[in-house]
Amino acid sequence: MELFDTATVLARVLTTGVVMSIEKSDRELPGLERLLTKQTGRARAVLVNSRTAAVHAALAGQGIGHGDTAAVPEPDAALGRFLNWLGVTAGAPGPAACDYVSLDSANADQLGELTRASTAPALVVDLTGLGFGPAAAVLTDDDRVWARAERLKIFGAYDLRTMWTQEEADASLVPGVQFNYRLSPLVAACVRMALTQAARPATPTGARS
Repeated sequence: MELFDTATVLARVLTTGVVMSIEKSDRELPGLERLLTKQTGRARAVLVNSRTAAVHAALAGQGIGHGDTAAVPEPDAALGRFLNWLGVTAGAPGPAACDYVSLDSANADQLGELTRASTAPALVVDLTGLGFGPAAAVLTDDDRVWARAERLKIFGAYDLRTMWTQEEADASLVPGVQFNYRLSPLVAACVRMALTQAARPATPTGARS
């Protein structure tokens, strides 16, 4: 995005006064979720603040945790160390637990194409390469995977609606440990603008022949 566009988006978010993802009135995170589900064809989206958080959420959403083995795509050294910390062994034979796509300015307009062949229960989309800070998403058609992954990212609460009351909506979803994996609305707003602009047809410039 141009600097002017970025400044416009940031000014819009800051003017609302909603800069944390625990606010019920936030509109930026739901907006990015809708855009990602539309472009990937998946029914549900979980927004988190890093690639490792997304992989963790994708695995936890399927009940994969300490002592388990899972097929994880592209486990580089950093992700390998994280999986080791989780107690999950990468490299299991069989279907992948999640598919993985990394977006940047060069392929931001190809999200639908890049994910069309995805068949895993969860799809991890790394949005960090778009340049607005660590950001990622987990896309899935499975409501149970979505609910578990969503629960993992908000420590001390079932979801944003119950964060202040500490009400327990579904005891079966309570993970052993919860993490502060929430994505900032500021980052979500910039990522959404970048993806929206990338999807627009290029405007012809110059004189016509």
